[in-house]
Amino acid sequence: MSIFAYQFMQYALLGTAITGLTAPALGVYLVQRRLSLIGDGIGHVALTGVGIGVLMHKSPVLVATVVAIIGAVAVEIIRERSKTSGDIALAILFYGGISGGVFLIGLSGASQGLNAFLFGSPLTITNADMVTIVVLGVAVLVVSIGLRPWLFAVCQDEEYAKVAGLPVRTLNVIVAVTTAVTVTTAMRSIGLLLVSALMVVPVATAQLVTRGFRSTMALSMALGLTSAVLGVVIAGPSDTAVGATVVLFAIALFLVVAVGSAGLRAWRRRSIPAGHPACDPPDVLLKVDR
Repeated sequence: MSIFAYQFMQYALLGTAITGLTAPALGVYLVQRRLSLIGDGIGHVALTGVGIGVLMHKSPVLVATVVAIIGAVAVEIIRERSKTSGDIALAILFYGGISGGVFLIGLSGASQGLNAFLFGSPLTITNADMVTIVVLGVAVLVVSIGLRPWLFAVCQDEEYAKVAGLPVRTLNVIVAVTTAVTVTTAMRSIGLLLVSALMVVPVATAQLVTRGFRSTMALSMALGLTSAVLGVVIAGPSDTAVGATVVLFAIALFLVVAVGSAGLRAWRRRSIPAGHPACDPPDVLLKVDR
C-alpha cells in the first residue's frame, strides 16, 4: 500500500502544494519591488507569534499570522515614512523577531519543537491546521490574482501609480499583509526559514524564459506547485526533510532552466549569419501581457 494512502501524508501533500502555489503568486510582486528577502524577515517575526501561541496554549498558526501581519504593516510604515532605510528596517525585523521567538519558546519549555516551525513539519498537520492553510491559501490567491493590475502598477512604479490615482498606501499594506499570511500559511509545510525560497526561486526561474508579467506569474506558480508536489513525493519514501527537499528541487529546476536557456542563446548566436547584429531579447519585459 502506498504511503500516500495515509491521511497524514495526504495532508502533507495538500499543505505543501498550497504553499507551492501561493508563495510564487505573491513572490512575483516582491521580486519586482526588489524585496526578495522580506519573506525571511516576516518569518522571523512570525516566530515570535509562535512563541506567544505556545506560551499561551493558543493555536501557533493563528497567533503567528496576527503577529506577522502587525510586523509586516510596521515595516511598510517604516519604509514609507521613516528616514530609516528599508535594509535597516529588515535587519531589525530579522534579529528582533527570531530573538523574541526563541526566547518565548524557551520560556514555554517547548524548545525541542523549534525546528518544526523553522524548517516545517508537514507530517504533523492537524485537521485544524489544514482548514487554516486552505482558507489562508485561497485568500492569498484571490488577492494576488484578483488585484494583479493594481499591485503590479504599484510594485513597478509607485510615483506613476500615485499620479494615476491608485490607492498606493492601501495596496502596499495589502502586499505586506498578504506576505505575512503567505509565510504563516507555509509554517507547517515548508517552514518559516525556507518559505522565502519558494517566493523567489520559481519566479527567478520563470523570468529566464518569459517576457511578460502575467506569463511570469503563471509559470512561477506552476513551477512552485511542481517543486512542492515532487518534493513531497521524493521526501516521503526517502525519509528526508520535506521543506528542504522542496527547496532543493526548486533550485535544481532553476539551474536546469538557466543552463538550458544559456545554451539556447549561445546556439542562436552561432546560427546568426555573419554581419548580422546579434542581440538577445531581455529576459523579462516589465509590462502586463495583453
